[in-house]
Amino acid sequence: MNPYYSEEKEAFRQKVRSFAEQEIKPLAAELDTNEIFSTELSQKMGQAGLYGIDLDKKYGGQGLDTQSYIIAVEEIARVDGSQAATMAAHNSLGVSPIYNYGTEEQKQKLLPSLLNGDKLWAFGLTEENAGSDARGVETSATKTAEGWELNGTKRYITNGSSEMMAGITVLAQTGEKNGKASYSTFILDRNTSGFSTKRTLGKMMWRASDTAEIKIDKCLVSDNDLLGEQDKGLSQMLKTLDSGRLSIAAMGLGLAQGAFELALAYSKERQQFGKAIHNFQAVQFKLADMDLQIELARNLLYKACWLKDNGQPFGKEAAMAKLYCSEVAKNVSDEGVQIFAGAGLFQGADIERFYRDHRILRIGEGTSEILKLVISRHLGV
Repeated sequence: MNPYYSEEKEAFRQKVRSFAEQEIKPLAAELDTNEIFSTELSQKMGQAGLYGIDLDKKYGGQGLDTQSYIIAVEEIARVDGSQAATMAAHNSLGVSPIYNYGTEEQKQKLLPSLLNGDKLWAFGLTEENAGSDARGVETSATKTAEGWELNGTKRYITNGSSEMMAGITVLAQTGEKNGKASYSTFILDRNTSGFSTKRTLGKMMWRASDTAEIKIDKCLVSDNDLLGEQDKGLSQMLKTLDSGRLSIAAMGLGLAQGAFELALAYSKERQQFGKAIHNFQAVQFKLADMDLQIELARNLLYKACWLKDNGQPFGKEAAMAKLYCSEVAKNVSDEGVQIFAGAGLFQGADIERFYRDHRILRIGEGTSEILKLVISRHLGV
């Protein structure tokens, strides 16, 4: 018996895996090569119930737990990192703050179309001087008689420019409190005057996902567009990142699983010295190490999910899972390329795409260095 697993979750896994194999896998390489963001696939993921898996049914969610959502991210990433990025960013970063901090009016207005696949929502933290240092945010929100005026630029924003993008949650400075800058979060519709977005191309990884730079020039929003309490925006964003790290961990785990399966299958096909290369101890040991790391990563990630689902603190474990799963993705994809040898070095090979896609996982939603700092602080040092 596995304390983090059940027959129901296995059935759910197989359902998502079937969707990924049938709908995403046949298109993944072509979309990656040509840097095509697929509106059709993004809509299909919503229609398949992959948006809002762990949210209340009254808003269009499925009412399942965190682990079920993480399993879904893992299964999509097993096939394609780009589609997993679209799904994870929309769920963990886009929808989650609205669900956790929004008023009932905001939830009723936004969530139904964001959970059924019609629209996507973005998360606006990162700027030129704000990433690991969230307090480096320079986007400002100035109080007006009618509400707020927002000004600033956001970069590296996933789901930030496609026709499906409905808007973004923006972290902005709203003044000072106790001698320090204070921050609030705002809901910003993409049709707001002064809002502009441009897709960022030429990426090393997740080439079929939508990454954008967003400019916010004298955008006027009302008091009703404030998300949560004024001056609580930074803590809201950081709590959102705790949960978001579980998603990135799941992407690392799924990528590692997919790369391992590719390498294992290839090792049984590739012939050298008159026999399949999986007969050689050097390859056997690589495969054994890969399988071991994946098993350890899965247990660590599922423990973090269990803690969250049972109302216990999970910040340290989320940081550990994200850190470790991203390292496992690096190790397994690298050894996968080594097993493929020359055949794994060409664009269009799935293992080559997996190798490129793993690199963002040690940077996004907390670099590996920052995560070690987070873990250290949980230890009281």
